[in-house]
Amino acid sequence: GSCCRCIRFLHVFVFVLHIHGGHSQMCDPADLASLLAFSDGLDRMGAGLVGWGPNDTSCCSWTGISCDLGRVVELDLSNRSLSRNSFRGVAVAQLGRLPCLRRLDLSTNGLVGAFPASGFPAIEVVNVSSNGFTGPHPAFPGAPNLTVLDITGNAFSGGINVTALCASPVKVLRFSANAFSGDVPAGFGQCKLLNDLFLDGNGLTGSLPKDLYTIPELRWLSLQENQLSGSLDKALGNLSKLTLIDLSYNMFNGNIPDVFGKLRSLESLNLASNQLNGTLPLSLSSCPMLRVVSLRNNSLSGEITIDCRLLTRLNNFDAGTNTLRGAIPPRLASCTELRTLNLARNKLQGELPESFKNLTSLSYLSLTGNGFTNLSSALQVLQHLPNLTSLVLTNNFRGGETMPMDGIEGFKRMQVLVLANCALLGTVPPWLQSLKSLSVLDISWNNLHGEIPPWLGNLDSLFYIDLSNNSFSGELPATFTQMKSLISSNGSSGQASTGDLPLSFVKKNSTSTGKGLQYNQLSSFPSSLILSNNKLVGSILPSFGRLVKLHVLDLGFNNFSGPIPDELSNMSSLEVLDLAHNDLSGSIPSSLTKLNFLSKFDVSYNNLSGDVPAGGQFSTFTEEEFAGNPALCRSQSQSCYKRAVTTEMSSETRFTFGLFLTVEAGFAFGLLTVWNVLFFASSWRAAYFQMVDNFFDRFYVITMVNLNRLRRKWEHKDHP
Repeated sequence: GSCCRCIRFLHVFVFVLHIHGGHSQMCDPADLASLLAFSDGLDRMGAGLVGWGPNDTSCCSWTGISCDLGRVVELDLSNRSLSRNSFRGVAVAQLGRLPCLRRLDLSTNGLVGAFPASGFPAIEVVNVSSNGFTGPHPAFPGAPNLTVLDITGNAFSGGINVTALCASPVKVLRFSANAFSGDVPAGFGQCKLLNDLFLDGNGLTGSLPKDLYTIPELRWLSLQENQLSGSLDKALGNLSKLTLIDLSYNMFNGNIPDVFGKLRSLESLNLASNQLNGTLPLSLSSCPMLRVVSLRNNSLSGEITIDCRLLTRLNNFDAGTNTLRGAIPPRLASCTELRTLNLARNKLQGELPESFKNLTSLSYLSLTGNGFTNLSSALQVLQHLPNLTSLVLTNNFRGGETMPMDGIEGFKRMQVLVLANCALLGTVPPWLQSLKSLSVLDISWNNLHGEIPPWLGNLDSLFYIDLSNNSFSGELPATFTQMKSLISSNGSSGQASTGDLPLSFVKKNSTSTGKGLQYNQLSSFPSSLILSNNKLVGSILPSFGRLVKLHVLDLGFNNFSGPIPDELSNMSSLEVLDLAHNDLSGSIPSSLTKLNFLSKFDVSYNNLSGDVPAGGQFSTFTEEEFAGNPALCRSQSQSCYKRAVTTEMSSETRFTFGLFLTVEAGFAFGLLTVWNVLFFASSWRAAYFQMVDNFFDRFYVITMVNLNRLRRKWEHKDHP
């Protein structure tokens, strides 16, 4: 008997598994109809991608469908490439008729159109992010169990229906990257269970409503990239469970409230790019969980008051582009977990603290645009940081310091080194040759001199060199044409990222403002050789043609001579070729028209001659890029034609005029010798003047024939 009972129990168990097994369930006919109606609303390609068929009634076994007791409870069609489907009519509303549907995921499909305003009575989790939905956002007013709504990356517009959203126990609202406008509405305080609120990347305006500071369970608050204004309320300290605050890229003003002692769980604070002023809040040092602090691009003043003794987890501190003053406090080095430190573009001064040797985790340091002194001491301190990969010290040490030549043995992992616009004296330091990982070197806008050392071209990872605006002399080393990172795709280049630069720095350009190119990643650097504004001589090496990965070659404002090598046409990735203000001669190789990516080409103010090549990118270049070469002509330029004709005609005329003067002088001499005879013999006198008239008639005819022949030659040359 007990055995039979076991067999009967096993049968029941198998039956239950059969009912709940999904793949073998027969779905409810009403659910089947709703799913088929949705499928019919897609175009043929979309319906094929879904893979549902009207002849198969076992919808619980369809792609993306999960059932419970024959009712559809989950629909996951994420990332199915259903792009450009508009759900013809009210097809999505058919999904709203699924009475047991709890989870809906249509994300990353490029779907467009309006989302239904009603239906989905049992819905709990909705993800329709990364599509093209328009109109008002879905609020699911008839869904009492909604907990997660993610509509990120659509084109929903209008206001935010807080009343409907907060009527359910919603925990996550992700409304990022849409087109919402107007003020942040009051009412979020009614969302008592809300953990995550993402409203970033919209067009929201006005100040923050007071009740936003009363959401008891709020952990993530992301409002960046809007047009929000006003001051930050001290009630921010009431949000004691916050782990992330991102209010960056708005227009908030006033002081940062000094309430962070209450935010003991805070891990990330981003207030960058606002209009905040005042000093750094002392209570920031009371957040033991803090990992990221970004306050850059505000108007903060005073000294750096961060006390790192309690900030044992801080790994990113960015206070760049403010008006902070004074010296860097030695206690900042107590943040031993710091990986990125940006204090650029402030009013800091003094020497780098010796205690910075303790920042052994630091990988990125930017001190650009301050008033620091003693570069030699700074480098001797920083060389002890084993993980330092990016060091940007632009626009400091401007008291006429000399580039340190010895005593530097570290920086073994250095990838980016920028010492631009520091008014440094001296030569290229020999310790650079030991930086085997160096990819980017910028020592432009200094007072360095001497020859460029050949070993610089032997650094295998180096793909970006800027030595411009110095006084380097001599010829270019041949090793610059053999750089491994620029010769083949096997080497690294500006397009091969070897690491991220988490914070941007400003590279000094030709103006005096200190503004210039900004780079956020190593992969952002175009592979470049920038050697302009020096005193370099010699010829442009034909072997530059090997550098097929080079994007920028700038040799302008030097003393290079000789021809432009035809081999440069092999530099297939070249985008910028600047040879202006040198002493180059000969013609421009027509093969350069093969450079399909060439967007800037400048050979102005050389001694080039002949025709400018036609076709390819050369059709986009202007006259200014060829100016200052009197013998250089663009075949489509009338001014060039007239100038050339005038030049040759002037030469011919000068010759003719000189011949004319010679003949006249001869006649004058002859006239003096026979004048007495002519004066006394009238018949001889008449014959003589008849001969002179005939000669000048014939001379005039010959001259005009030659000039007309020359004009026809130029017309035929420019208009074949």
